[in-house]
Amino acid sequence: MTLPELRNKIENREASLAVVGLGYVGLPVACMFARAGFHVIGLDIKLELVSNINSGICPIEGEEPGLADLLVDVLRSGHFQASSDYAELSQADVILIDVETPVDQDHAPNYAALKSACRSLGPVLKQGALVIIESTLAPGTTNQVVRPALESSSFKRVNHDFFLGACPERVMPGKLLTNLRAMSRVCGGSTPETAELMIDLYKTIVEADLDAADPLTAELVKTTENAYRDVQIAFANEVAMICEATGGDVWRVRELVNKSPNRQMHLPGAGVGGHCIPKDPWLLAYAAHGKDVPLHLIPAARAINDSMPYHVVQLVKDAFIEAKREIHTATILVLGYAYLEETDDTRNSPSETLLLLLHEEGFETRVHDPYVPEYRGDLFEMAEECDAVILMVRHKHYLQLNLTELKSLLRTPILVDGRGAYSPASIHSAGFIYRTIGHAATPTP
Repeated sequence: MTLPELRNKIENREASLAVVGLGYVGLPVACMFARAGFHVIGLDIKLELVSNINSGICPIEGEEPGLADLLVDVLRSGHFQASSDYAELSQADVILIDVETPVDQDHAPNYAALKSACRSLGPVLKQGALVIIESTLAPGTTNQVVRPALESSSFKRVNHDFFLGACPERVMPGKLLTNLRAMSRVCGGSTPETAELMIDLYKTIVEADLDAADPLTAELVKTTENAYRDVQIAFANEVAMICEATGGDVWRVRELVNKSPNRQMHLPGAGVGGHCIPKDPWLLAYAAHGKDVPLHLIPAARAINDSMPYHVVQLVKDAFIEAKREIHTATILVLGYAYLEETDDTRNSPSETLLLLLHEEGFETRVHDPYVPEYRGDLFEMAEECDAVILMVRHKHYLQLNLTELKSLLRTPILVDGRGAYSPASIHSAGFIYRTIGHAATPTP
């Protein structure tokens, strides 16, 4: 099949699509293309996940507008089905790969899932098919890792027997469908013609700019934009700690800074989580591995953001000193385990790090999160006889708490706000000993 033939099949919605990996990216992508009229097979090696999806059970919880209903609709229409058998991809004209691409403890990319997907796809890869990597990759990976893996496993050649591109996703939990539709995409094709074909495909679901590029540029853009965000958050966190030390209020400072043209100071907080921000800066930095490129800013930003759960622990210890309360007999309730508000996504959760640190200090802990199944329950029952509460996630559920009632249940009235969710005045009026990110501690009245 030639590129013009595949273009005609895409334009007529006759192309068969496959999506490898049915997680936070792959499932909504598959559903969106199925709604656009394509026949889509979703492939995942997790048998229970596949079974649940085919039964219409959306595995992504939290507030994810429209996704559960869309899944049911595309299943009923017959345009989508999930499978764990790569043989069912033998007739796919377009294959999108959406597998995890984490980094290891040395900050080097771990491409085990990506390589496994390529090895499994190769033997069934259709002549003339288009393979697009939507996973975020270190710059150069499509050409240096994906291409040889697919060529060796398929015995086919890129740009002769199949076509290859990189189009990194730009989504986040809570806005998956909205971001897929409204966010621009970089379509990095192995040839200019392949990039244009990718644009033809994505314009069936994307209502924003679609820019043609090569795979390296697409990889650089995605990793750079997330590294930039990480650096911005690190700056906000460092300013927050300066404000704490000098008696300032970072939230007021941020508000006034952002009144200046072309300034957009980010939010400080108790840590940076999720699948993308903690790893994508390292993927960008890895592109310079072995080359004479001195790296200072990206590693420094990562270190600052990774240190924020440690800073929260220090705030807790300071509050216990003020309360004259012993640590070894204390119990702390942590509010929020997901990395982001209104979602169940716990990948690289700062709360996970916080809990480990609290245990090392000798604290007993309890955890509540309305969206994470293992941590659901009655918050006020969990709070009984606790000695402190730490807010780690700005779930709306926590913003609406009756602080006076919460305080009445605690053995020691300590509240540490890791997200600046409450005003110091409201915490004081409820009678708490409190510590807040970016705000100097003041004695409890």
